[in-house]
Amino acid sequence: MKVTGIIAEYNPFHKGHQYHIEQARQITGSDFCVVVMSGDFVQRGEPAIFSKYVRTRMALTCGADLVVELPSVFAVSSAEDFGACAIALLSALGGIDTVCFGSEDGCIQNLKAAAGLLVRETEPFQSLLGQGLRDGLSWPQARTQALLAISPSESGFPLDSDSLNRLFGSPNNLLGIEYCKAILRQNSPLIPVTIKRQGQGYHDTSLKEGQASASALRQSLSQESQDRVRLKVLPSPILPHIPSSLIPMYSQEPVITSQDLSGLLNYVLLTAAQEDRDLTRYADLSSDMAFRLKGRLLQYEDWEGRIQQLKTRQYTYTRISRALLHLILGVTREQIQTGRLAGYAPYARILGFKKESAELLSYLKQKASVPLLTKTAGAHQLLSGAALSMFRQDMYASHLRQSIQARKQAHPISNEFTQPVCIL
Repeated sequence: MKVTGIIAEYNPFHKGHQYHIEQARQITGSDFCVVVMSGDFVQRGEPAIFSKYVRTRMALTCGADLVVELPSVFAVSSAEDFGACAIALLSALGGIDTVCFGSEDGCIQNLKAAAGLLVRETEPFQSLLGQGLRDGLSWPQARTQALLAISPSESGFPLDSDSLNRLFGSPNNLLGIEYCKAILRQNSPLIPVTIKRQGQGYHDTSLKEGQASASALRQSLSQESQDRVRLKVLPSPILPHIPSSLIPMYSQEPVITSQDLSGLLNYVLLTAAQEDRDLTRYADLSSDMAFRLKGRLLQYEDWEGRIQQLKTRQYTYTRISRALLHLILGVTREQIQTGRLAGYAPYARILGFKKESAELLSYLKQKASVPLLTKTAGAHQLLSGAALSMFRQDMYASHLRQSIQARKQAHPISNEFTQPVCIL
C-alpha cells in the first residue's frame, strides 16, 4: 500500500485543492491520500470560514480518503510550529510515504536547499537575524535578509540571491520550506514532493479567470448577506472556482470571520485588565503589544481596529492576529512549549474517511505510533498528560467557534460530543 499525505486548511475548499489531490496521487503513484487539516481556527489567526466537519466532507467528496485534525495549539501557531506539527502527525501515522504540497517555485531541490540552510542556523546567520530584528524588521523580513547575506558564502549552495529572494517572497514556498525543515529536524522518513501552484496568487482577492485564491473566495463569501444560508444562494462570481459537487455545502453554514470575534476580544481584554493578568504569557503577544493594548483598552474597536492599534513595521498582520486569537483561546507560551516537548502530535484525531477506504484506516491503526481517536468521549481513556491537555484545548476551540455559529444560524448545531466522524 502506498499513501501520500497533504497538509491543508481548505479555507474554503476550491478547484485548486481538488487539482492538488489529483496530482498528488498521480505524481506519487499512491493508492490513498491522507489529509492533515486545521480544525476550527487557522494559521493566519482567524476562525475557519466553515466548520471542520463541512470542510472534511468537502475534502472527502473531492478525492481525499481520510482527514485528520491538526492540533489547535499548532494550527494557529507560526509557520515553523505549524509545519513541525503537521510533519510530526503524518510521520506518527506510520504508513505515510510522501508529503505533497503546493509551492510557487515548483522545485523541491530549491526548497530542500533553503531548508538545509535554515536548519543549520550558523552563528553568522543568528547574528544577522538579531541585527535585522533590532533594526525594526519583522521576523520574516529579518530572516530573509540574513539568508540573502550568508548564502553566497555557503559552498555548493545552488541558489543565487535573486532566486533566494523570490523563493522567500512567496507564502506557499515558505510553508514548503518549513515542511522540509521539519523532516530534517525530526529525521522523518517522509519524502517531500511539491507541485507548482496554479491560478492566482495567494493574496490575490480578485475573482478573475483562472483558479481564484482562497483569500478571494473568503472575501466574496464574507461580504454576502447572512440571508445567503437561508436562501441557499451563492455569489455567482465564485461558482466557476469551486467543484460543482460542493455547491450545496457552501450554503450549509453561515460564514464565520475574525470580525465575529470582536465582542469576545473586548470582553477578554477587559477581564484580563480586571484580573491584572500578564498578557505576555500568551503565545505571540510581546511586551510591546501588551503595553499598547493596555493603553488602548477603553478605545473599543472591532477585530480589525484592534489589529490597527498594534500595527507597526515589526509586526505583520498575521502575527498580530495570531496573538489576539491566542489571547481569546487562552493559548500560552507554556502550552506551546509543552506541546513541542510532547512531540507536537501525541495523538491523531480522525475527522472523517471514505467507506471504500476503510482498508486504509485499518492499516494506519497497525502502523501508528500515537493513539487514533474516533470518539471524543473515550479520549481520556487513551490520552494523559500533555496529550490530554492539548486535546482539551482542541475541544475548547471548537466549542467556542460553535457558540458563534449557533448565534448566527437559526437551528441547533452539533457539539464535539454529539458530532460523529464524517463517513462518505
